[in-house]
Amino acid sequence: MRTTRAAILREMGAPAPYAQSQPLEIREVQLAPPGAGEVTVRIRAAGLCHSDLSVINGSRPRVMPMVLGHEAAGEVVEVGPNPGGLKVGDHVVFSFVPVCGECPACSEGRPAMCAPGAVANGGGSLLSGARPFADDQGELHHHLGVSAFADHTTVSAKSCVAIDPTLDFRIAALFGCAVMTGVGAVVNTAKVEPGTSCAVYGLGGVGLAALIGARASGANPLVAIDLSDDKLALARSLGATHTVNAGDADALEQVRAITNGGARTVVESVGSAKVLETAYAATGRAGTTVTVGLPHPDARLDIQAVSLTVDERVLRGSYMGSAIPSRDIPRFIAMYQAGLLPVDKLLSHTLKLEEINEAFDVLDRGEAVRQVIVFD
Repeated sequence: MRTTRAAILREMGAPAPYAQSQPLEIREVQLAPPGAGEVTVRIRAAGLCHSDLSVINGSRPRVMPMVLGHEAAGEVVEVGPNPGGLKVGDHVVFSFVPVCGECPACSEGRPAMCAPGAVANGGGSLLSGARPFADDQGELHHHLGVSAFADHTTVSAKSCVAIDPTLDFRIAALFGCAVMTGVGAVVNTAKVEPGTSCAVYGLGGVGLAALIGARASGANPLVAIDLSDDKLALARSLGATHTVNAGDADALEQVRAITNGGARTVVESVGSAKVLETAYAATGRAGTTVTVGLPHPDARLDIQAVSLTVDERVLRGSYMGSAIPSRDIPRFIAMYQAGLLPVDKLLSHTLKLEEINEAFDVLDRGEAVRQVIVFD
């Protein structure tokens, strides 16, 4: 048994500002050693994602109490029996869906849809059913099989992908969610082709990752849409050929004009049903709308049904970038190292674990692309 610091969320729905309501409590907890097929990882860097914020504000309900965090990189410090080829000293990035490798979805090359992984994530446990964290009030649930807002975590080896040990942990962490989700949505889900038009709604970490993925795929024109002029300027520096402020009264018409009646591919990363409706409206005939956002479960979508048929339109969800983590995380890292994916430009702030509540205020206000907690 190991003692470690962790950020615990005991109840969802705390009001913003979080610097005042303090939904996340930093305290010492007990961490069990790895069982069969599990490893303990020293977390070196962990990103703050809207999926974490969605648990805090209650729009993405999870079992409580929970050690939050799912986008991270670290170093293996202990292994259990049969650790899937991992060894002490390996640097790893986490996959937020543990991949069993045996269910029908995994067998079909769709590990993001892994059934045992979904059950474990929904129940706040590892694939084995274990909940390694505990404090004086009892067991603490795992977040998406990772629970990265802690100095150490114990996880299924099937939640880990070994990476190049020379990669900066602060950058490596971003490949676990922002890059895998955003670039994957473009490369795996939409399969954007060179010379075809693409538009991206929402320029947070995932949206900007989709943008740089589209640029690497040769999309042209490449349109970025957001309410923030600062993020639009960043998008231009990352390769957007055009930018549109979503607050403009004619924003949709601007996107349609730039893309000659509608884009071949439109990616929505905001997590809003209304924005998804707009993204669908900005998609051209025979085009594809891909959504990676996570709206509230009660949200409903209103689109013209007949357009799916007469315009041969495609509306697709993309979870975890439709990725195969063991294939795509090393592949996207190689693209970064080759200068094709400027992932380092997505890192906007670094902070300490003790600053986490204030950092979620920054995320809630839309003032950051990706904030990363650095663990000394």
